[in-house]
Amino acid sequence: MRLITDKDMQLFRWLFAKTASYEGKAIKWISRTGDGHLYLLLGILLWAFEPEHGALFMYTALLAYALELPVYVILKKAFKRPRPCDLLFNFRAHIKPSDKFSLPSGHTAAAFLMASLLSWFYPLVTIPVFLWATCVGLSRILLGVHYPTDILAGACLGLTISVTSIAILH
Repeated sequence: MRLITDKDMQLFRWLFAKTASYEGKAIKWISRTGDGHLYLLLGILLWAFEPEHGALFMYTALLAYALELPVYVILKKAFKRPRPCDLLFNFRAHIKPSDKFSLPSGHTAAAFLMASLLSWFYPLVTIPVFLWATCVGLSRILLGVHYPTDILAGACLGLTISVTSIAILH
């Protein structure tokens, strides 16, 4: 386990060093595309422009996020992993995190959940939405608020909940 933690820290430091010397506006923007209110807006737009298929997408997404949020909160409280900006000496993240624990990454979980649902309902967008979800996860490391394993755990959580929601409703 120590080896994984050490490698996780090394990869975090290497990635963060790429952005440490500048403000990171583009990275902040990418991270913000993973904010929850945008998912709701997307669901409403899909429902408005494609009533039957969009409604089914929206119901599945609502179920998925209703399942994901409590699991995410339970995992955060169970692991209580301090964020890099709270743990590392003389370190400053590019943004102020919304809470004090890092594992799993909620932005990444939500992004991979949405990417998975979008690819299920709209297969033509599979590659772009998973590239976007990966960029959201990477942005959280580059902003200094998550370690790589937080991102991996978030992606696994989002994918698992998405598949579960699809299995329940379809």
